[in-house]
Amino acid sequence: MHGLLHLSWWGDIVAALLMTQVTICAVTVYLHRCQAHRAVDLHPIVSHFFRLWLWMTTGMVTKAWTAIHRKHHAKVETAEDPHSPQVKGIWTVLWSGAELYKKEARLPETLERYGQGTPDDWMEKNIYTAHSALGIMIMMAIDFLLFGPIGLSIWAVQMMWIPFFAAGVINGIAHYIGYRNYESPDASRNLLPIGFFVGGEELHNNHHTYATSAKFSVKWWEFDMGWLVIRTLEMLGLAKPKRVPPKAILSPGRGVVDADTLTAILTNRFHLMAQYSKNVVRPVLQEERRHAGAAGAAMLRRMRTLLTCESSLVDMSGQQDLDKALKTYNSLNVVYQFRLKLQNIWARSTATQKELIDALQEWCKQAEASGVDALREFVSHLKTYVPQRG
Repeated sequence: MHGLLHLSWWGDIVAALLMTQVTICAVTVYLHRCQAHRAVDLHPIVSHFFRLWLWMTTGMVTKAWTAIHRKHHAKVETAEDPHSPQVKGIWTVLWSGAELYKKEARLPETLERYGQGTPDDWMEKNIYTAHSALGIMIMMAIDFLLFGPIGLSIWAVQMMWIPFFAAGVINGIAHYIGYRNYESPDASRNLLPIGFFVGGEELHNNHHTYATSAKFSVKWWEFDMGWLVIRTLEMLGLAKPKRVPPKAILSPGRGVVDADTLTAILTNRFHLMAQYSKNVVRPVLQEERRHAGAAGAAMLRRMRTLLTCESSLVDMSGQQDLDKALKTYNSLNVVYQFRLKLQNIWARSTATQKELIDALQEWCKQAEASGVDALREFVSHLKTYVPQRG
């Protein structure tokens, strides 16, 4: 028995994959980048289509999803985070992520505090929210009519796609293992490039670093399917990105630290610290490893991550290893302490601009006098940062 489309077996597979991609696109473009973070404005036609599609393929309510995700960012890696694997455990989030979402969605205080600004029209109140399960049943009927009995399997794939990949893989694995372009103050990670399957959401460390950016990719080889969709919609006049990750602008030969320098490094502080790790910490660490004995080299191999990662993410065992290395190798202690001092400059939220400029100038002066070549070269690099104009 065939459905109305009379597709072959491989046609059914292609159709299932295409529909799951529309769903993940609706999540990443509409729910995540548009609603939760206001990073992109969508034409009402696009927004209404995504709302309808999500109602039929997930039953998720815009206000609930948005509120839960905003709370995740506000309370990340704490006991109040709705789905942190660092707190709740990786297996709990991976396999029960959808249940964690449902549990949080039942809390009125979460919806009220973090769900502001989401759609509140007649359709949202009387259809999408009031009858969230109805859309799923309609989708099942449509799949059966279009594909025949195999449509029930296609429907099942649609129903598990978001609970597994979004609620499980992204919320779980992407806060547990993977690579980090930036040392954001959380455990977010980027996964291997699988953007076609999860809409670019696997670039989770990039997103947590620049949460209000409509574009998740920052490296030339990273693929963000959601951004490709946004750009396509933009060309059609159906979307308007509001923010993208800042781009470091350098002025070679510039040798002063002033208000422009401060503005530029505050905007690009995560990029700057990534450069510090690459051009200061790594060379000094490699130099120490070359002169260390077998036991020392083994200890220093473990230091690469500890010397550069966010301090709040270092556990007690790691801190003990780090303290031992810093006491043993003075050059590592010097570059580590200068890293902390530089970060503390932009952590001074109550300081005036003049106080911050003075602090940055003093940091540069001390770094140049440290006797560490990598630090002196980094100061020269820092002075070339200028604000992006326009």
